[in-house]
Amino acid sequence: MSEDGADAGAGVTATVREGVCRVAAPAAWRWLVTGIRGGIRRAPAAYNVTVPEGFDRTDLDAYTRERRREAGFDTDGPALLTGVAMRHARVAVRGPVTVVATGGLSNPATLPLDGDGVATATDDRPPVGTVNLLVATDRALAAGTRAELLATAVEAKTATLLGATGFTGTTSDAVAVGCDPDGDPAEFAGSATRVGAATRACVRDALVASLDARYDGREGELPDSVAAAEHGVVTDGAARVFAPAADE
Repeated sequence: MSEDGADAGAGVTATVREGVCRVAAPAAWRWLVTGIRGGIRRAPAAYNVTVPEGFDRTDLDAYTRERRREAGFDTDGPALLTGVAMRHARVAVRGPVTVVATGGLSNPATLPLDGDGVATATDDRPPVGTVNLLVATDRALAAGTRAELLATAVEAKTATLLGATGFTGTTSDAVAVGCDPDGDPAEFAGSATRVGAATRACVRDALVASLDARYDGREGELPDSVAAAEHGVVTDGAARVFAPAADE
């Protein structure tokens, strides 16, 4: 990516300026977002924004608008926040899907299968990690299919992080999934579909590349446990499990 933008196919471009990454679509696309002002949005772009160390703003809508304007981006859209520098953002494209990923693991999360992990609570400092994904497809997806694609992307993120780091994610991960309402329709977006399979591959490859860029030995070592990280969390304890009541 550069200030001129990288053509990611299907009219989608990925551009980084002043610590802001914009994924721009050729028209107003439909987005499903887990970050600030999340939910269902209609916009011609989505953003990933690097926040400075010690970030303590609470007026996040105003802040993201300010950062977009400072970067010269005049299109509205949902925004994700991260402490990871945008020079570590990486783009992956396969078929109808484009993914932009940033990966930082100063605040990792784990989920031990035995439920006996030692809990480590996050502190009050804003995390400088976060795994953020901007996922865009030129297929038309119904609302439920967008939710399915978001789940597919999160599953791919978790599988990638487990394989590469042993963590399931961080305490502040976020995803934005966008689709072209005028594109060829895709009824499903699970792992066996073209859109889902492309998303899985793009998430894996973009995230691994971003982690490699972030933890290249010059800007910090990849933590090997929650205890070794700056802050993070282990989900400990066990839930009560039982079979549902049979209504005969």
